[in-house]
Amino acid sequence: MTGSVSAPLHHRLRPAVGRDPDESHRAASPLELLYDLTFVIAFGATSVQLAHTIAMGHTASGLLAFAFATFAVSWAWINYSWWASAFDTDDWFVRLMTLVQMVGVLILSLGVPEVFAGIEEGRLEPGVVVLGYVVMRLGMLALWIRVAVQDRVHRRTALTFIVSLALAQCGWIALGLGHPPLVAGLLAAVPLYLIETAGPIVAERRFTSTPWHPHHIAERYSLLTIITLGEVILGTASTISAIVQESGWTVDAGIVGFAGTALAFALWWTYYMMPSGVLLARFRGRGFVWGYGHLVVFGALVATGAGLDVAAMATEGEAQLSALAIASAVAIPVIVLLLAFFALYSLLIGTFDPFHVVLIVGAVAILGTSMFVASAGAPLAVWLSLVVAAPVVVIVGYETIGHRHQAARLALLLADDAPGAGA
Repeated sequence: MTGSVSAPLHHRLRPAVGRDPDESHRAASPLELLYDLTFVIAFGATSVQLAHTIAMGHTASGLLAFAFATFAVSWAWINYSWWASAFDTDDWFVRLMTLVQMVGVLILSLGVPEVFAGIEEGRLEPGVVVLGYVVMRLGMLALWIRVAVQDRVHRRTALTFIVSLALAQCGWIALGLGHPPLVAGLLAAVPLYLIETAGPIVAERRFTSTPWHPHHIAERYSLLTIITLGEVILGTASTISAIVQESGWTVDAGIVGFAGTALAFALWWTYYMMPSGVLLARFRGRGFVWGYGHLVVFGALVATGAGLDVAAMATEGEAQLSALAIASAVAIPVIVLLLAFFALYSLLIGTFDPFHVVLIVGAVAILGTSMFVASAGAPLAVWLSLVVAAPVVVIVGYETIGHRHQAARLALLLADDAPGAGA
């Protein structure tokens, strides 16, 4: 066999210095893909718990617990992914610290039911979730400490990340050990959330920015979006199973199966209309809005899967909810998701296209109609088909007209003399 091998065949320690942000053919590594698998478990745990709390009629407490748990899961993934985009050396130390964080994600997943049960009873019980976070933070801190020691250019940036991570973690440990009442616990969590989210902004904007790769980051986020879309597929499978057990294989079962799968497919199609990598490469400063905004995207996708689980439980007689409540459990997360897509797209591309506004308004109107017809007694197959129609309207509008608007805007933004590059 002839030819050369570009990548080292061993995994000995290599200096943890910034990678080239313009590196060609940069793609997600097998290690990153393996790491992502743990989030299938984490998102699945939050989806199941949300579905059960809604089915029991405890929607408010369920949504609060869901927001708490989903932020914890998504934020852990975001922290690691941006670090890996900038500094991943794929040596044995990085691999072992990734393993530590994977174990932490699984521990965190085990604590999700405790969070939901505690909030339902009026207290904050994040003990096991915090334990998982401690394990993950140990791995993440070790990686940042190594950068601080070995990369002089990004040392102050790394130290800022270390301080913010350590401060927030100490606060979460105190909160986890304190078993506070719900209101007191949530108030105590506010400054911790501020430290968590503001730390990276201070580090990146006050000191030397980390050399994250825009196309790599866009791919990483798109891959986690696909993982969260898996919750929609699972929710569809649960709904079909419930219908088949209740009524056997019927036309309605077939329609629901197609509609649920088509919903996941249409949401995937809609997400990939956003030319994230190209625009992040041109406007790196928009990375924070785009990256943090995905917290809403991930949460809405998981909630959509939970809504389909609620529909399945209602079909099996395990949820005594009104038809409107059941349809809302699916339609409202899709509304949030489409609005998040539109907001991220508009902020990233730097304009609000009136035609895209019309598409989103039309999609939201269809989703509202789905809830109305459900409350009027329409069967599951009918109102779920209307839910699917909402993103389809966006797709058809984009593929016929909207793509031309996007092409014109991209040509303007990517021109050599375009103002505001990097903003």
